[in-house]
Amino acid sequence: MSSLLLDSVTQHFAELDDPRRETANQRHEFIDILMIALCAVIGGANHWTTVVTFGRSKEAWFRTFLRLPKGIPSHDTFSDVFAKIEPEQFKTCFIEWVSSMALTLPGDVVAFDGKTIRGSHDRANGAMASHIISAYLTANALVLGQIGTDSKSNEITAIPTLLGMIDLKDSLVTIDAMGCQRKIVERIIEKGAHYLLAVKENQPSLCEAIGDTFLDRDRERFAARFDDYAEQSNAGHGRLEHRRCWVSSDETLINEFSESWAELKRIVVIESERTLTGETTLYRHWYISSLEETAENFLSAKRAHWQVENGLHWVLDVAFREDESRVRKGEGAENLSVLRRMALNLLKREKTEKGGMEAWRLDVAVPAGMRNTWRR
Repeated sequence: MSSLLLDSVTQHFAELDDPRRETANQRHEFIDILMIALCAVIGGANHWTTVVTFGRSKEAWFRTFLRLPKGIPSHDTFSDVFAKIEPEQFKTCFIEWVSSMALTLPGDVVAFDGKTIRGSHDRANGAMASHIISAYLTANALVLGQIGTDSKSNEITAIPTLLGMIDLKDSLVTIDAMGCQRKIVERIIEKGAHYLLAVKENQPSLCEAIGDTFLDRDRERFAARFDDYAEQSNAGHGRLEHRRCWVSSDETLINEFSESWAELKRIVVIESERTLTGETTLYRHWYISSLEETAENFLSAKRAHWQVENGLHWVLDVAFREDESRVRKGEGAENLSVLRRMALNLLKREKTEKGGMEAWRLDVAVPAGMRNTWRR
């Protein structure tokens, strides 16, 4: 069964160029380096030295499906190869690989959000920490793709590129206020998807117009301006949260901004009231959407968006220790982040073990169906 993962990686990463110069005395095969690194990250390795330790401890098992002509590569080999792999090519292969396992349905929420790998900065050489934007399919808990930004770029310019790389037809793209940009909206519509985007002061005209139209302290007058209303509550960890949602199809406001914001159909207001240790805070946020949906569905979609924080970013930091990673040579930090997301996608499909992600990795958790062969 181990060959299934090998076949999958070999098929979808076939176009990934080996960055080493071709020489007759090349000691290790490229596919062996990729597979050992991926399996080691699945099994608990967080940096190249532990990748080597893992590989050597499982060498007999690796030999059942890899050639390993010169055994397990050294720490320097892993570091050098992943520092030189072309990251854009690696991410393209990753997206193709994920598409073979991801099943998207109309209305599925795909949350876009960025995360900085804090330990990857290199002050001595003036290198900033790597910042990775991920597209996260909340229904299946899968990372659909990722893209890195550098000192000459940011999320506003990187998100349209990532949108263009992923099949998003009929899905609902959610992004925080940073992503409320006309070009991003246009790209979402071009991809056959819908959007639900937060509106803040970075779009002053739109934000002010929504506020002037709907911000009313009188509850009855405020509610009368909307077409639909829903509320949800939940409690846990000493916190009580009550969320309210109002949806408007106000033609005057929508027509005013429809030329600037493609396919604009609804204005959404979500109010969050949180009580923790007897102290209550109230937040109200504006959103725009191309979907003609109910308030109940918009509340569910917005709540699904935050799974990118709990199901992805939090797991990467707690289980994979991503923020602590000091891998920073060449493109190593960004390429290792791809391996982590590959491992995370495979581990999310593992249903035979109970416990958290970190426990699965320490128990050498592997993709479903490979459990028996992994323990050899």
